[in-house]
Amino acid sequence: MEKTGVQRLARALRVAVIVIFVCNLVALFLVPAMTCLFGAVKMLSQEHGESVSVLEALERLSSDELGSVLLVLLPFYAWREIWQDSYLAVLALFLWVCGVCAAVILWQGKRVLDTIIKGNPFTMCNAANLRRAAVSCFILSAAALARLIWGFFYYKSVGPLFTYNALFVPVFLVGGLLCMVMSALFRQAAELKAENDLTI
Repeated sequence: MEKTGVQRLARALRVAVIVIFVCNLVALFLVPAMTCLFGAVKMLSQEHGESVSVLEALERLSSDELGSVLLVLLPFYAWREIWQDSYLAVLALFLWVCGVCAAVILWQGKRVLDTIIKGNPFTMCNAANLRRAAVSCFILSAAALARLIWGFFYYKSVGPLFTYNALFVPVFLVGGLLCMVMSALFRQAAELKAENDLTI
């Protein structure tokens, strides 16, 4: 049977989703190291009284032998180190929640694309997949809201309203609602398809 344009597009999207999913898993492992590196950038910026970029921080850390060894061991060292600073701990927890929820959303998207490729998208399984993606979106929105509220107390200002956290709250809330609507549509389409199959 010849593939339709939608199935060919679904196949290409499936490859992209798998690549992004794998990159997401690698990024989850590197969250503590990147959080510690961010902490080092913040500390160097405060020490020198000027803004220091991540690349400058890496150059300064790797300029001596001990720094080079620390850079190699950073992913393993960072797992313990991030819990020493409340800011880094909150950042790492937030990024982990985002990463896990993104992985769930991507995996559910892959499962939906698999059924489209097979030519049978209107199943109860897809309704459940979209419901799981919706729950992940709601968790992301709640985590962003929690970090936003924490930021108000940490910075003692309204500055966090102008960060990506403030944007995440409505974006993922709406994304979750859209996934719930799509889930209901897929469930209804699956029920109608089952009724038609019984009638025939």
